[in-house]
Amino acid sequence: MPIKYCNQCGSPTAIKIPHGDNLPRALCEVCGYIQYENPRVIVGCIPEWKDKILLCKRAIEPRLGYWTLPAGFLENNETTQEGALRETLEEANAEATVIEAFSLIDIPHINQIYLLYRAQLANASFSPTFESSEVALFDEATLPWDQIAFAAIKQSLERYFDNKRNGSFSLHVETINISAHKK
Repeated sequence: MPIKYCNQCGSPTAIKIPHGDNLPRALCEVCGYIQYENPRVIVGCIPEWKDKILLCKRAIEPRLGYWTLPAGFLENNETTQEGALRETLEEANAEATVIEAFSLIDIPHINQIYLLYRAQLANASFSPTFESSEVALFDEATLPWDQIAFAAIKQSLERYFDNKRNGSFSLHVETINISAHKK
């Protein structure tokens, strides 16, 4: 959806390619401000407790009733790790400590970037929140694979359990394109 009004002065914008740029942008014809549209960054955790991981059943759209890792949009003025831990607390009432970055997934057709961290739960204390109707620990065999909310989460979980079986974790950098998203 095009940006109709300038964020700086409130005047109408026009879609033009600014001098020195190569992409059309919302450009204010009064003050010259260029309004850039950038991808949304989703941060979250793969919270570990013993040999299981914590998942949340979504109590909100999109994908109401499906399972996901605690994750959400990065806020201004927070680091990706702070955001991932905040989302874990907001969605599962769970405190955790980041272990390492695990999964970076670009999803260009919906303008999103996922960054998920492996994290250690502080304890086995967690509970549903406004955003989650259920919160539970799963191992690979009991995980509800056919009820995972988002392709990036399912892909990250598959990589996680592959790494766990191999006894070595590494950072996974991948892209989900539109054809993979439709599966």
